[in-house]
Order: sequence, then C-alpha cells, then structure tokens
Amino acid sequence: MPTLKDVVDLIHGWYPPATADSWDAVGLVAGDPEASVEKVLCAVDPTPEVAREAVEWGADLLLVHHPLFLTPVHGVAATTPKGRTLHTLLGAGCALLTAHTNADQAVGGVSEAMAAALGLAEVEPLLPAPAPPTDKLTVFVPVPDADRVRDALAMAGAGRIGDYDHASFSTPGEGRFRPRDGASPSIGEVGRVELVDEVRVEVVLPRHLRTHVVGAMLEVHPYEEPAYDVVELADPGGAATGTGRIGSVAPTSLREFAASVAASLPETAHGVRVAGDPDRSVRRVAVCGGAGDFLLDTVLAGDADVYVTSDLRHHRAAEFLEHGGPALVDVAHWAAEWTWLPVVSARLAGALGDTVETRVSTLNTDPWQFRT
Repeated sequence: MPTLKDVVDLIHGWYPPATADSWDAVGLVAGDPEASVEKVLCAVDPTPEVAREAVEWGADLLLVHHPLFLTPVHGVAATTPKGRTLHTLLGAGCALLTAHTNADQAVGGVSEAMAAALGLAEVEPLLPAPAPPTDKLTVFVPVPDADRVRDALAMAGAGRIGDYDHASFSTPGEGRFRPRDGASPSIGEVGRVELVDEVRVEVVLPRHLRTHVVGAMLEVHPYEEPAYDVVELADPGGAATGTGRIGSVAPTSLREFAASVAASLPETAHGVRVAGDPDRSVRRVAVCGGAGDFLLDTVLAGDADVYVTSDLRHHRAAEFLEHGGPALVDVAHWAAEWTWLPVVSARLAGALGDTVETRVSTLNTDPWQFRT
C-alpha cells in the first residue's frame, strides 16, 4: 500500500514544485506523509462541497489544482469556508495536495491536457520554458590525476545530464610550461620547460554551482596554477515544457471550431464566447488553461488562427482584435482546467496500479451558476 509520501513524490516528479511561479502556494497542504493512501479524488477547487465529496467517498487524499491558501491567513477556524474545507478533510483523515502553476507548464499538465481535449495535434509549448542556465568547465590535468579531478567535479555537482551523472569528455594532449622564480611546481623545475602528458576534461554544470565546482576542482588539482576556462552555454531551445500550448486541427471554420470546443469541455453557465469572423479559417490553435490574457502578446506574434483561454478582459480583448490578432474563444476557467483531472487521475492509476483507486470530481465549482 503506497504512503502519502509515495503519492506526493509521484506528483512532484511529474509537476516539480520548483517550477511553480514565485507567488504560488503548491505542495502538501495537510496530511501525514506516512499514512497509507487507498483512494485519491482529483478536483479543480478545494471548496467545502468538494471536501465533503472526498470524505463521503472515503478518499485518503484530495488532489486539487487551485491552492486552498494562496494568500496568508491568520487562522483556519471552521467558521470560514477555507477552515471548513480543512476541518472536513482532516476530521476524516483525508490529506490535501495542490499542483497549480507547476502543473500548468509541465508535460501532461493543464494546458497540454486542454490541447488534447480539443483534439490538437503536433502540440508544443506556446512559450517554451527556458532551460536552466548551464556552464561548461574545461580543465587540463596530468593523466595520473585525471580520475581524481573527475570525481571531485562529479561530487560537486558537475557532469549531471538527465538521469546520468559523472558525465565528462576527455581528450589527450601535451601540456607545456616553464616555472619561473617564486613558483613551487608539483611537476618540473624552476627555469626549465616541462612537457607533461595531460588530459583535457570537459563537464557541464548548473551555473549556480559554478563557484562550488571550480573550487572543488582547484582543491584536488595537482598544479599550483591550473589552466581552465568556464563558458556560459546558450539555451538550446526545443523545451517540452512551457506556458500554454499551440497545435493544429484539421482545417475548419471558426464557427465549427467553437462548436467543437463547447462539445469537448464540461458544460457551464459561462458557455463559450467567441470573437472573430464565424467563417474564418482555423488550423493553428493556441490554448492556455486558466486565465490566459497575459499571453496575448505572445499569441499575436505567432501564427495561431484562434486562441482559446479563460477570463479575457474587455479592453485587452478589444485591443488584441484591433491589432489584427487571431480569433478569441473564451471558456470557463473551471472547465478549461478540469480537462487535466482525467489525465492526472489516469497517470496515478497507471503508476500505482490496483493498489489505489482514483476518481475525478464532477462537481461544477465554477462560480457562475446560471444566465438569464
């Protein structure tokens, strides 16, 4: 039987908390990491109604997209909605875990799930995430000391590429130098040119570890004055993660595409709002789960025929269209992000097998209840 820690580790592996926006509040909100987990309920919002649904079903964990405590609080009394949610869950031994902006950008995350729900093909990030800043260190080492230097570099955090560590490249060569007066050479004599069989060792490293890695190398290098250089590497691009998604659909009209959006998402009072010529041709589609007007400039600079997102404001949408932007399709915030729930539920079931039962909440927690 998996523990809560096991499930949290899975979620954090798929949707790393370090990728969340600085203002966000993600991760384990409440629960004992050592408690066993048999049932997981997935929902968009941690409302009191959703908490009751989790408890009535017997869930051990409620996994939500929106944080319960996005802003600081001074108490969690059950006299408040947030307090009622927390007390309901904890009273029944149900933990609470949040994956918010860390789930937005990730592979298998919210925007990617929304793109899949709308039938997009050839999907890629609309705004690719930048790769972590990386350096390459090159150092020249006498052959007998090369392994010791390589090990020190690896222990300091260099040479880690994906699921590999101790990665380096070496090229043999000949070092030449002449110690001058005042030098204390480990090899050679003052005033005499020395030739040494050396190895050129190259490793990559996270830029934030530069000082630590260079220091570790200097600590074990046999030379008094080692020859080395550090080069900052360019972002290679092509990231699989990032904000929003863009992809293609079979050529259709805006009217027909909007109808397919409405059919693909859960029904809400908000419905599907459309701005643009109904007969406009649609092939390239940009999407962003949740509030996406911060990406309008990115969409405008791209090749999308339509942008599907939520919470578009009047003036921003009007100015976007006035500047010749693609058509806009505005859907309910809850409906757009709900598309992620079946994805993460199936992902958990696939990873944990029949040891854990997962369920997607169908409670409509969109704040808009009806239209007149």
